[in-house]
Amino acid sequence: MTQPLAGIRVLELGNFIAGPLSGMLLADMGAEVIKVEPPKGGDMMRASPPLVEGESLVFATINRNKRSIAVDLKKPGARELLLKLAAKADVWLENYRPGVLDKLGLGPDEIKKVNPKICYISVSGYGQTGPYRQRAAVNLIVEAASGVLSVNGEAGEIPMRPGLQTADMFGAMFATYAVLTSLLGAARHGEGRVADVSLVEASITASMFETAEVLNMGTVPQPIGRMHRLTAPYTIFRTRDDKYLATGASNNELLKKLLTALGIPQHLDDPRFATYSSRKIHEDAITGLVADEIVKRDADDLEELLNNAGVPCSRVNDYAKVFDNPQAKARELVQEVDHPKIGKFRQSRNPILFDHDGPALKRAAPLLGQHSREVLEEYGYSGAEIAALLESGAVAGA
Repeated sequence: MTQPLAGIRVLELGNFIAGPLSGMLLADMGAEVIKVEPPKGGDMMRASPPLVEGESLVFATINRNKRSIAVDLKKPGARELLLKLAAKADVWLENYRPGVLDKLGLGPDEIKKVNPKICYISVSGYGQTGPYRQRAAVNLIVEAASGVLSVNGEAGEIPMRPGLQTADMFGAMFATYAVLTSLLGAARHGEGRVADVSLVEASITASMFETAEVLNMGTVPQPIGRMHRLTAPYTIFRTRDDKYLATGASNNELLKKLLTALGIPQHLDDPRFATYSSRKIHEDAITGLVADEIVKRDADDLEELLNNAGVPCSRVNDYAKVFDNPQAKARELVQEVDHPKIGKFRQSRNPILFDHDGPALKRAAPLLGQHSREVLEEYGYSGAEIAALLESGAVAGA
């Protein structure tokens, strides 16, 4: 038996998060991902803290299961090398600024000439077209441009940025979606697509509640703090022991269970709380009733009480607690691999579990240029040709 993407070869010209995370997701499923990096510094994420033995733990997390070849795209011979790699690849995945690879003769038109069936996936801040295409766009700027920041935080305050790199993550997911659908199309119809993935548009697409409201109701969504845009009670409460508990009742049956478990079922007869709409209108009232009861109890007791009653809830865990619980241990969420410089390296596994031959952690993230010679040998380069490329600086080893 083999992994789902075994035999698929991906050339990843990725930097930082969006492109490399997409490459990691493909590599986890068995694709052979060759990461093409500039010899000076490589992927910028290599310099991101925390560092152990000079190696970035974040880079090591996002770039597992890949091999690295260091290529200076501006040196003579580099373009021909990339074209030779592309001729035998299934996917070209890049997140350079629009136009950069075109100027180097490595845009989709040129790559398609050597491999018409290849899937060419470009990830950028604003997309490959339009008046904003050349704007620099890192995660925070994408969150601002896409509207995401406008609904985060409390009304009247400076917007609060999400704690996660949401724009890059959404972009990586849609890039992977583009890769897989293009591969399917190539297999069935003989044509690999050229895909243009915009991080801004990926974030807009993820804002389903907000875009539905503004496009169809004409009202502009506003910050709602810890509340839910559509339903109540649905928020985060402080407990007696000064911890935080997330819980909510997204339908009438859950509201009944919540109020009954908290010992205040009499409020179920209140007409203000009879429907979704009326509860949202009277959100302060229903949320206040629940908060008054929750603050009388400790977080552990509440979590047990509400879960036993069938009410969705959880303490707000820090990341230490995320991994130190029976569920994470039972599902072997943490896996370990030997890194050539870091040593034993632990990270969370791919969140998908197949019945067999699913995603696997087979290879630690590569050192910069670690596999340059190995890859060139596989593509038929002689020892003399490899030495010449190394000598010219077009290629670098580890």
